[in-house]
Amino acid sequence: MRDWQRKGEARYAIDRSRNAILVKPQSYMNLSGPPVLGLATFYKVPPPRILVVVDDLDLPFGKLRMRADGSSGGHNGLKSLIEVLGQGFPRLRIGIGRGHDDPDAIDRVLGEFTDAEARELPAIVDRVVAGVETWLTQGVTQAMNLVNAKA
Repeated sequence: MRDWQRKGEARYAIDRSRNAILVKPQSYMNLSGPPVLGLATFYKVPPPRILVVVDDLDLPFGKLRMRADGSSGGHNGLKSLIEVLGQGFPRLRIGIGRGHDDPDAIDRVLGEFTDAEARELPAIVDRVVAGVETWLTQGVTQAMNLVNAKA
């Protein structure tokens, strides 16, 4: 997926071989819902076929958690998506932890990973990709079984 396109406040790429669209809202995180809704409406994708992948301060670094639906858990991007899509879309949370030295969420979300965390990222990304691929090919239940298993 190298051919990124733009529609409204979103960049997106289509992977026809997987019948998938990767969407990256270009708005502020707490306004992620409208750009996703715009593309979902245009391509007629119902919420259960939209997998949202987000970082999560409240999960330990590297922990993954997938759910078929649910609340925002305090995540402002998910709040915005729930406002426009409802709660009925799956989400994959990737734990970034709050960090030990700086409790300020903004610094953690926008800052750099530690050297030790950076070394772990390839394995985490591999697990995320496996979860997304499983969701695409086998559905949310199988993907949850894979992603939510103890790593």
